Amino acid sequence: MRLPRAGSAGDQRRGPAVVKGFEWLARSLKESGQTHFFFVDAVLRRTLLELERVGVQPVLAHTEKAAVYMADAYGRVSGRPGVVAAQSVGTANLAAGLQDAWLGRSPVLALTGHKPTGHQHRNAYQEVAHAPLFAPVTRHAAQVHDAADLPRQFRQAWAAAVAAPPRPVHLDLNGLMGEFVETSETPEPPAALGAWTAPRYRPGADPAAVRAAAAALLSSRRVVIVAGDGAALSACGAEVLALAEALRAPVATSLGARGMISTRHPLHVGVVGNYSAPPANRVVHAAELVLFIGCDTGDQVTHAWRVPRPGTRVVQIDADPLEFERSYATEVALLGDPRAVITALLAALGTPARDDGFLAEAQATMAAWRKEIAPRLASDAVAIDPARLCAELTRALPADGILVADTGYSGIWTGTLVELEPRQTYLRAAGSLGWAFPASLGAKCAAPDRKVVCWSGDGALYYHLPELETAKRRGIAVTLVVNNNSGFGQGWPSYLKQAGNRPVAAEQVLRFGPTDFAAVARQFGLKGIRVERPQDLAGALAEAMAGDETCVVDVVTDIDCRAPEPWTPKEEV
Repeated sequence: MRLPRAGSAGDQRRGPAVVKGFEWLARSLKESGQTHFFFVDAVLRRTLLELERVGVQPVLAHTEKAAVYMADAYGRVSGRPGVVAAQSVGTANLAAGLQDAWLGRSPVLALTGHKPTGHQHRNAYQEVAHAPLFAPVTRHAAQVHDAADLPRQFRQAWAAAVAAPPRPVHLDLNGLMGEFVETSETPEPPAALGAWTAPRYRPGADPAAVRAAAAALLSSRRVVIVAGDGAALSACGAEVLALAEALRAPVATSLGARGMISTRHPLHVGVVGNYSAPPANRVVHAAELVLFIGCDTGDQVTHAWRVPRPGTRVVQIDADPLEFERSYATEVALLGDPRAVITALLAALGTPARDDGFLAEAQATMAAWRKEIAPRLASDAVAIDPARLCAELTRALPADGILVADTGYSGIWTGTLVELEPRQTYLRAAGSLGWAFPASLGAKCAAPDRKVVCWSGDGALYYHLPELETAKRRGIAVTLVVNNNSGFGQGWPSYLKQAGNRPVAAEQVLRFGPTDFAAVARQFGLKGIRVERPQDLAGALAEAMAGDETCVVDVVTDIDCRAPEPWTPKEEV
């Protein structure tokens, strides 16, 4: 016989209330501030019914990867773990989708079912070992045998997900659909973890290291700041700008940190690395000392470790001690939350007298680039130059809008030519083609009062086109802008050159369509706008963003228009 639930008159006489696992999980998610739960059937069916009853919206996706991408963006926008679930047979697909969340430092809580212990190692239908699948893409993973274990393991997993840097975590629940955890009981009250957001802790650096860093920075006249995804997570844009002003240092960012300071600010020189317009790489390469702030120094942000130059002096701030000494010898390492560390560093620097020469060089480089690219931003060419699309999107994006970009050319176009302000949010794929559209749906779930715009290439959109049905069914309103050039534009010219006198062979590999995605949207019951002339872009974007449902803006662009290419040091070519 079950005891009364918490809050009844008999609680104190009869002891703590006992609830089923599905009740505990649903109430804990609700009390922790979760608004949506992303999944592919069949998993946690009792929990799903209870979630709907208590006011958490279940979002059924068409693939496990799409569900993960939704949870990924939800986590990035809300700071709380995006929650995603799949049954045992979908576990491998779900794990594969976590790669982007891992690389993008996103808090995600993955819940999967597994067949009970008595079925393991006996060729059970559709069952493979789960632990090896999740090992590369999670910080924490555990099996949950029954509801008695769930409260402790739920808290531990959530805490791990929002630690710095945030990462995905995995709980593997007993039962094909997690049913043994759902139907067993626990006396624990629901968890309320909504205050545990990423980054949960903000430690400061060792004062001696702060003093050493200040001395190093003041010893060089040619200092540049490179702010990365960890700096964006720390929300330290104002502090970075204050530091740059004190040092008279130009600021470059990683792609994931674009927009943390105004891209129009006189100290800003753009995204550095492989997805860079020319100025940032030139400026960072010319520096004597680089201050990395929450930046991972991987091959993309350093243009394959050529920018900055090998041997350049480096001071590095990071909340993760494993990021030091990965790629460059670090003169001074400051372990701590970037915002807390910069605050202490500003106090140590005071108001030094600085030479503006290097900053003037950087600003001249940036001004020359802006003058060079300006004609393309106003191009009236048909088919449309994506640079013009970037300019129109800059004007159309609301002051608090969220821009979600796919990988490859989508990241390069938006990361070099769409101007952003700190109140806006830029989310980019960490590498998985097709990530952006489902991610935009998750972002909208996390921020229902903000306009969300997705930039996807047509090649990327084919991956998760069925999620148009999800957007329609669940009433999730985003503006999906399709850079539709009927092919994979990033690799097109080089492959065409490789094909030599056989252009048809290149077309068979990298060209597809043409597809009218506006017409496809209408087949899903959504609004679709086809844009073939640049003069129609502004009106189409305004109409799409004014609506209260997902609208596809299908923009016919020129595959031969090249995105900005990164500057590469001559000696390294």
